[in-house]
Amino acid sequence: MRKLNLGIVAHVDAGKTSLTERLLFDAGAIDRLGSVDDGSTQTDGMDLERRRGITIRSAVAAFTTAGHEIHLIDTPGHADFVAEVERALGVLDGAVLVLSAVEGVQAHTRVLMRTLKSLAVPTILFVNKIDRRGARDTGLMADIRRLLSPHAVALTWPSDIGTREASVADAKPDLAEVLAEHSDEVLESYLDGVGQGLLTAELVRQTGQALVHPVFFGSAITGAGIDALRRGIVDLLPATDPDDPKRAEPLDGTVFAVERDRTGRRYAVARLFSGSLAAREPITSGTHEGRATSVLDVHGRETRVKAGGIARIGGVPALKVGDRLGSAANPPIPARFRPPTLETVVTSESPALFDGLTQLADQDPLINVRRGPDPGSLIVSLYGEVQREVIAARLAEEFGVPTEFSAPRVVCVERVCESGAAVTRMGETLFVATIGLRVEPGPPDSGVRFELEAERGSLPAAFLTAIEDTVHLTLRDGLHGWQVVDCVVTLTHTGYSSPVSVAADFRNLTPLVLADALGKAGTTVCEPWDRVELDIPDESVSPVLSLLVQCDAVPDMPVIRGGSAMIEGVVPSARLREVERALPGLTGGYGVLVARFAGYRETRS
Repeated sequence: MRKLNLGIVAHVDAGKTSLTERLLFDAGAIDRLGSVDDGSTQTDGMDLERRRGITIRSAVAAFTTAGHEIHLIDTPGHADFVAEVERALGVLDGAVLVLSAVEGVQAHTRVLMRTLKSLAVPTILFVNKIDRRGARDTGLMADIRRLLSPHAVALTWPSDIGTREASVADAKPDLAEVLAEHSDEVLESYLDGVGQGLLTAELVRQTGQALVHPVFFGSAITGAGIDALRRGIVDLLPATDPDDPKRAEPLDGTVFAVERDRTGRRYAVARLFSGSLAAREPITSGTHEGRATSVLDVHGRETRVKAGGIARIGGVPALKVGDRLGSAANPPIPARFRPPTLETVVTSESPALFDGLTQLADQDPLINVRRGPDPGSLIVSLYGEVQREVIAARLAEEFGVPTEFSAPRVVCVERVCESGAAVTRMGETLFVATIGLRVEPGPPDSGVRFELEAERGSLPAAFLTAIEDTVHLTLRDGLHGWQVVDCVVTLTHTGYSSPVSVAADFRNLTPLVLADALGKAGTTVCEPWDRVELDIPDESVSPVLSLLVQCDAVPDMPVIRGGSAMIEGVVPSARLREVERALPGLTGGYGVLVARFAGYRETRS
């Protein structure tokens, strides 16, 4: 049976979880159609998700249809949980991007589509809620082609749209015109009439290569159009044959989630691209090695999971989100979404605060837990207010930890200004060690590199590891209290006295030498910026430009066409929410803002 890992992605409230529920129900995977409103859906398993009516953690469910086992990965729709979506996208065979026929193309919809296209994930668009008052078809289809994909083609079309009687039928699009752009064979046959067999084969090929994006209309609540969508998923999206000899070896997979069952047992959830995995077999991930005590499939059964499958791996605590299983040569999946640009200080009288936040960070590494300014306080990174509320609720409900959160502040970084060096030799301090370090600026987005100028054999490996680990730890707090990024730290001098010197001497001396070198090099504080795209009515150009300038943004020249205008520019992340809040009032509710991380710039004086 072929396996298809399918992501369901959408802007919040487009009906993504309801669609997941409908697909499972119609396929017989569940015997009752759950509801987001009453908290009875299959994939929203957390009590908090059910109460809020939103998806917080990616969840996996499965159903079988037409010789395919389809693994549905239901992802969060709220922008505050975009990191969950990012982790899921890297393991997908295809995706269904859900839009509301009423709200249409929303800001986060465009972010998701742009990311799916950049990753070349084969994507079907599903226009949901055709039974709701205010639903659109022709106008929305024009928006889809303009804002999401010029190669979107409707394969079904609604009738009685905007009523409870809304239904869909097969559309009759001019497939030849759409497909000819990426097919010489279709282009050569265009004038003489292209055969249906060629059109079907090209539609499958171009959808699988993310060149064309089929569109289906329907309603997850009434079931209208779902049969056609399910056929489209099976017929148009590429699946994996687990018995294909080309996928037999070696083991290659990616961990995209960490879960705990009701007993607290930890599982790393991985999609396998090749090879297979069963309990008691060794697992290699980079420099980590372990042996799985249990391997469960998507149905929770202990079994051997083959290529194309999703494995829940127990008993290997070293496995983290983002780890690549198998050969260390496999590259990590690059980040596509903006990093969290806010942080807050968390305090609690409960001694379990650290353990609770550590477990949440195990599931979501980007919250980046670290020590706060006061004893017992911790700092976590955030995307927004909803995520902060969810973290507070989870700490209270799952760990019994009541908390207080400070007002969020924008996360800055420090960049090294110039080269600086320092040396401390044995006898100058209480530590029996000699360490010399040089700090230099590195290229943008290069991270922190640790290099050796001293001879590698001049220092035992344990002492060298102690220095390197401490360098990375120390650079989390620079001269101005922010993390130091994009620099090269070179070990220039070493020395020890055997058997007196121990690793602790090097761990304790390294921060002192590094601080001295960093002070000589100097650092500058840089704040995050976002590149924004604003789609607004043309009569709103002047007030929107004034808003951007007031918020210290640097806008480009507006592009005006057909009654609408597109303004691009960059804005400090600290002012982005001001723009978002003011935009509806300045555009009569028609303005759409899409933001993406644009790096760091020196803070304004």
